Amino acid sequence: MYDVLIIGSGAAGLTLALSLPGSCRVAVLSKDIITEGSTVYAQGGISAVLDATDSVDSHIEDTLNAGAGLCDSNAVRFTVENGAKSINWLLDAGVPFTRDEHDANRLHLTREGGHSHRRIAHAADASGAAIENTLVSQVLQHSNITVLEHHIAVDLITARKLGHRDNRCIGAYALNRKAKRITPIQARFTVIATGGASKVYLYTSNPDGASGDGIAMAWRAGCRVANMEFMQFHPTCLYHPHAKSSLITEAVRGEGGRLLLPDGTRFMPRFDPRAELAPRDIVARAIDHEMKRLGLDCVYLDISHKPKDFILNHFPNVYATCLKFGYDMSKEPVPVVPAAHYTCGGVMTDQHGRTDVDALYCVGEASYTGLHGANRMASNSLLECIVYGQAAGRDIIARLDETALDVDIPHWDESRVTDSDERVVITHNWDEIRRFMWDYVGIVRTTKRLQRARNRIELLLREIDEYYTNFRVTSDLVELRNLALVARLIIRSALLRKESRGLHYTLDYPKADPKMEGIPTILDPITTYHPH
Repeated sequence: MYDVLIIGSGAAGLTLALSLPGSCRVAVLSKDIITEGSTVYAQGGISAVLDATDSVDSHIEDTLNAGAGLCDSNAVRFTVENGAKSINWLLDAGVPFTRDEHDANRLHLTREGGHSHRRIAHAADASGAAIENTLVSQVLQHSNITVLEHHIAVDLITARKLGHRDNRCIGAYALNRKAKRITPIQARFTVIATGGASKVYLYTSNPDGASGDGIAMAWRAGCRVANMEFMQFHPTCLYHPHAKSSLITEAVRGEGGRLLLPDGTRFMPRFDPRAELAPRDIVARAIDHEMKRLGLDCVYLDISHKPKDFILNHFPNVYATCLKFGYDMSKEPVPVVPAAHYTCGGVMTDQHGRTDVDALYCVGEASYTGLHGANRMASNSLLECIVYGQAAGRDIIARLDETALDVDIPHWDESRVTDSDERVVITHNWDEIRRFMWDYVGIVRTTKRLQRARNRIELLLREIDEYYTNFRVTSDLVELRNLALVARLIIRSALLRKESRGLHYTLDYPKADPKMEGIPTILDPITTYHPH
């Protein structure tokens, strides 16, 4: 038995692992190698008040404005007030943040959409990779932390599922993807740190593992979820048939990049006085509008008016990626399209990361803390990972003296299932879900489109449930099952919100309803369990 089982190896999960004492037995589950996941793909950076001209109140105000009236003000203040401390913790861990070229004792700060000041600490344009690699190196030095790579959690184990009245979480069943064997991992405390669900859409900036696993498992275990209709689309992903998940950081616009139509005309000033520096929902919707209005495959992002040395110093990785696909961003505009990027809703938690299920925590993108509201402001996500990872760690430390629940966990039973000879069902359903979610539950929605999506997902869920009951579990099946459930949660949430606010824009209710100010969309859980 472990003291703490952390499902996920991104910034939130690793921060929590490093926040626990050396006497604590910790297991970290990673679906792939430990360095793979959404964190490593984050480019822009992490926001915090680090400059004398900036203030905590200003960062709070910007976050509340971006969240379009749905942020929890207490969560916003808690996160922002812990921003500078989080940066210092990362610096102490060894994260190589970019320094000011005129003063090496100061960090170089950039500005992104929604921010009124330069407050984004970054490591060139590969901040996520710098943070992830640093935290991984720290974790690997701790003998009390066991890293289980190539393991995917199948479902959480709660005492109630095993016939007890107590619904305390006592671990998870995990599939070893290499050995193809499912085993129970028992723990006194379990943490979901699995990231978001953007892979539910056809076009996304996220890696393949972003299938909403933690959100789906928590829902099945008895947790509420909130604000699942607010899926953020990043305005600028490189448009190329082979440029999979190639995000062009918002910092390009922060440093003067302009969005252009094919004829070279700027269009963002027509949509918002902040132009290219408007929050992401506004920029993504403007691009979507222009593409549909003019029948375009893409628009263009241009920073070629800046000196080449400036571009190479600030965006070396973006420059190299664009060049690989035939675009020299120092000489020409590059083609971009919006893509699903971030899950603003998730498993409901308090400021300690606690969920509705005892001994189950959730941190990072899988969680709903109230920080992001109806739209996440750029670079607040990595900040949330660090702040809440540490907060959950402190809460778990305070509970380590609690007596562990004495429960015998049965082995995973595969005696009544067989290997499938119809793997095409998985690939077909996966593709169908992602396509109709993009078409019907994307940047611009209507009630009729959402109802079509609801009808399709209910049919597919029944099909997937039958498949799951009769055939041996694989990692692809686990992800498909979770992806389908998260799609249902997104659709149900979107149908409930009869207004347009932040990332949720519907043509049937194009204006915000003042009566919905401050009211999140909350879905109560189901606890149906399908034991093998």
